[in-house]
Amino acid sequence: MKSEKQERIINAAMKEFVKSGFEKASTNEIVKDAQISKGSLFNYFSNKKDLYFFLIQNAINIIEQIYVEIDMNERDIFERISQVGFIKLNIQKKYPLVFDFLKSLLEEDAQEVKSDINQLLANIQKDGMKRIYENIDWSKLREDIEPEQAINILNWTMTGFAELQITKIKSFEDIGIELINEWDSYKEILKRCFYKNGEE
Repeated sequence: MKSEKQERIINAAMKEFVKSGFEKASTNEIVKDAQISKGSLFNYFSNKKDLYFFLIQNAINIIEQIYVEIDMNERDIFERISQVGFIKLNIQKKYPLVFDFLKSLLEEDAQEVKSDINQLLANIQKDGMKRIYENIDWSKLREDIEPEQAINILNWTMTGFAELQITKIKSFEDIGIELINEWDSYKEILKRCFYKNGEE
């Protein structure tokens, strides 16, 4: 499958599955949105379930990019979170629905796919968090702040920031120094709140 055609199918299919769920998702809507024939779709996938699990594996492969690109030698939690956030922002620009699609898997209740989904996703989140926060120096945190609390607040902040920026950005080239400086200003505020005096 040509890359451009593949991306059209992937994005159209994710959009339809996110909107309608597995059972109600329409392959007619997918081919219409992807601008291909139905016969062409089923040349690549034997049925809707085959397409669905291709999308799941594809989403998992995309998320793997995060772990590949993280600099594990960076031990500061704020710098690590910044890395993850900007990597995710880039991924979301290229694959706009990938995180919504992964979220929809957790809510999917179609019996035909539910058990397979649960088996596939069983340890992804737990393993992902472990890998993202590997080798972090927690000694800088104030003694009254637990690492888990810090991670949650940082994740919420970065997610909100990314969602705001994704509505403004039209191309990768837009991710420049202004956006980085804006995030850095929030990051410095959080450091002052979370770190012991002199550790910022």
